[in-house]
Amino acid sequence: MLKDDVKQMIDKLPENCSIEDIQYTLYVRSKIEKGQKDIDEGNLLSHDEVKARMDKWLNKQ
Repeated sequence: MLKDDVKQMIDKLPENCSIEDIQYTLYVRSKIEKGQKDIDEGNLLSHDEVKARMDKWLNKQ
């Protein structure tokens, strides 16, 4: 995310938004960009892999 992207994002927020609103917006945007990068790089889990991990995790407790 570039400085200009951040400026544009902030400009789209309401005038009365808080610092927390800005932080949350940046956080969400960064998570979306990371997810898109992971998809582009093939860093994915299949549905079956997720189910197996969840099953293992849930049965540990």
